[in-house]
Amino acid sequence: MGYDTSCQIRFDGRTVRGTALLEQKTLVLRGPLRLTIDLERVTEATTADGWLRLRFDGQQAELGIGPQAEKWAQRILHPPSRLDKLGVKRGLRVRIVGDVEPGFAAELRHAGASIATRATPMVDMLFYAVTTRNELDRLAILAGEIAPNGAIWTLRPKGQRTTVSEADTMAAGKRAGLVDVKVVSFSDTLTAEKFVIPVAKRGRSVGVKPAARVDRSVRTGRKPGKAS
Repeated sequence: MGYDTSCQIRFDGRTVRGTALLEQKTLVLRGPLRLTIDLERVTEATTADGWLRLRFDGQQAELGIGPQAEKWAQRILHPPSRLDKLGVKRGLRVRIVGDVEPGFAAELRHAGASIATRATPMVDMLFYAVTTRNELDRLAILAGEIAPNGAIWTLRPKGQRTTVSEADTMAAGKRAGLVDVKVVSFSDTLTAEKFVIPVAKRGRSVGVKPAARVDRSVRTGRKPGKAS
């Protein structure tokens, strides 16, 4: 079970059956009782006998979600960071393509990842920001840059009126020989979708391999193009 479930809900003197969805910043209750709880306003999250009890703004809500109650409580009290959700770990080789917030590169470096500044074969993770459908065609080339067990995260604008939809992104990934495996919120304005090479194809060529040389200056500290 993830963070979306049908359950008993007790709130404001009522007990009803509905659904609970735990998102990045909110807990959304749907059904006969509809309520959105801002997680930053939750002052207490405790569990007992399969019930999750939350205190917020001087009120209390209880969710009967069974054995997963403690998992939900920990997720609310100790939410994962953005890099946790993206799977970034120390030692990964990462590349950023497209217009991504400047602070993200510093965030990656602080986590111990090294950043390639140009087309580089065998990176562990590549972030590709897109704003139009046509830009998705580049996935076929970028797929040639990742290691067999690497990943490409596409970053697309949030909202129903954006020019790039989830369906557009999934179709482009499929054309590039990739499969989508995860979707997370990257920021208030961007959705991140993860693509990987199918296990059955990891011993074969996928995408178009980049011809550019590896930029070793990121690891050595030398300026690009400067001789040893």
